Amino acid sequence: MEMSTGRALYRNFLGQSPDWYKMAIVAFLIVNPLVFWYVSPFVAGWMLVAEFIFTLAMALKCYPLLPGGLLAIEAVLVGMTSAENVRHEVANNLEVLLLLIFMVAGIYFMKQLLLLVFTKLLLGIRSKMLLSLAFCVAAAFLSAFLDALTVVAVVISVAVGFYGIYHRVASNNGDDGDILDDSQLETDGRSILEQFRAFLRSLMMHAGVGTALGGVMTMVGEPQNLIIAKNAGWHFGEFLLRMAPVTLPVLVCGLLTCLLLEYTKILGYGAELPEKVRTILKDYDTQSAKKRSKQETVRLLIQALIGIWLVIALALHLAEVGLIGLSVIIFATALCGVTDEHAIGKAFTEALPFTALLTVFFAVVAVIIDQHLFTPVIHFVLQAEPHAQLSLFYLFNGVLSSISDNVFVGTVYINETRNALQSGIIDLKQFELLAVAINTGTNLPSVATPNGQAAFLFLLTSALAPLIRLSYGRMVLMALPYTIVLTLVGLLCVEYTLQPATEWMLHAGWITPSTLSELAH
Repeated sequence: MEMSTGRALYRNFLGQSPDWYKMAIVAFLIVNPLVFWYVSPFVAGWMLVAEFIFTLAMALKCYPLLPGGLLAIEAVLVGMTSAENVRHEVANNLEVLLLLIFMVAGIYFMKQLLLLVFTKLLLGIRSKMLLSLAFCVAAAFLSAFLDALTVVAVVISVAVGFYGIYHRVASNNGDDGDILDDSQLETDGRSILEQFRAFLRSLMMHAGVGTALGGVMTMVGEPQNLIIAKNAGWHFGEFLLRMAPVTLPVLVCGLLTCLLLEYTKILGYGAELPEKVRTILKDYDTQSAKKRSKQETVRLLIQALIGIWLVIALALHLAEVGLIGLSVIIFATALCGVTDEHAIGKAFTEALPFTALLTVFFAVVAVIIDQHLFTPVIHFVLQAEPHAQLSLFYLFNGVLSSISDNVFVGTVYINETRNALQSGIIDLKQFELLAVAINTGTNLPSVATPNGQAAFLFLLTSALAPLIRLSYGRMVLMALPYTIVLTLVGLLCVEYTLQPATEWMLHAGWITPSTLSELAH
């Protein structure tokens, strides 16, 4: 029986998403204009925000760009905001888009070096506690200067590669074998594989949390950090020092949690690398090193030098972050012999979907501004004592970030806080403290779920997740100890150490107070 045009249209709409999800999006699109025109623009605006957060929370059902984009386009068409205001928000955050487009692509051309680093860590450290700590520290350090998504992508590549090597040897399938098929494995081989899966799961979680620990520390660690830094007028060094009273204690406690989890072996942590697997992987790495040509060795050296240039350029703020990323692309391709347009194009595939989604974020932010949606919430929080405001902002951002997306939440809150400053509701000193509370609030509690951390969501939707049996529920459970520690330590630091530490750094001349003219610029 031939399919009707209407049925074909419905089947095409949002592709393989569940029917209930498709119907929900259709209902949103029908109801929103009616509420806006006949009930209240304020209510319609809040409905749009809630619906957009729903699409972020349901990211595994459908990438949020599609339904979120439809909602944003409708919002412009019905008058919740204007195309000009959306353009204004995008223009204000051009640096963030450049970061995503060029920095992520630039790091793509340094993957060989990063793969080598993580491979040497995996095979060179026999103690599981020290190995877990090394992965967490390496991910934190790299995420402070690079992009968390790229760091996780590299670790995933290492894990998938090693999993495939062992699986093919154990199943005698050769290079063409399906690594999802365990039917060829003997009973002993399956038990070893299960232990290997548990080992990789724990390493991936430690590395994922490491990206959050490092990503919160610098203005390039996460996209919302750059938005917050731009609004506060902070450069790389200033941002690092401003966050330090919160981020350094959190980093120490996070690393101690890593060691404690491996020592107690709770919640799926503590699995050792099976000796049989280590032998196979070691042999493979030795053979690969022997086959490495002089040209490939020089390529690794060049990538290391480019990495040093990247750190220096960011630290000295020699140019906008995205432009520094563009320089990395030019150096890495020119000096490593990548000259084909299609080979260069592959570097941009990871970041561009999220760049498009971020532009939709800015459209929703334009609605929030035009309809004054967060004004009552911000006023409620700002009516509290100045000291209590820090904790409230931290917690509000943390809860919202764990269920939606920390870039969206951070953008909304820093914009509203800046409006409060310009309206005279808060002074400049309080604004700077609140900026730290917003940044740490969006980055730390958001490790609770894959929805809050883009790196976690990337891991969950990667080819590795089904191989190592890493489900949504298991990720939440394994992240729970980290969530509790990072959230509580961050809250205590925001409440008790942030203000005195900031005043001491100002007195010592480590940081300089911003001026309203700088923020206006």
